[in-house]
Amino acid sequence: MNNIKQLVSTAAIVAATLGLSACAGMSNQDKNTAIGAGVGAVAGSVLTGGSPVGTVGGAAVGGVIGNQVSKPPR
Repeated sequence: MNNIKQLVSTAAIVAATLGLSACAGMSNQDKNTAIGAGVGAVAGSVLTGGSPVGTVGGAAVGGVIGNQVSKPPR
């Protein structure tokens, strides 16, 4: 049962990442936000053993970090 959850979580992350990668008109900050969310989701899933809460939490944290890394200067 745990393997099925992990497989479904991984498939959902891959599908979301591929869907986001199709956006060619994204700014650098938008791209980094999407990449951060994808990496964070994978890391959260791995660290929590495939928990959906860990996956979503990792995506949120990764997205915020990715967004702030390439913030344009004011």
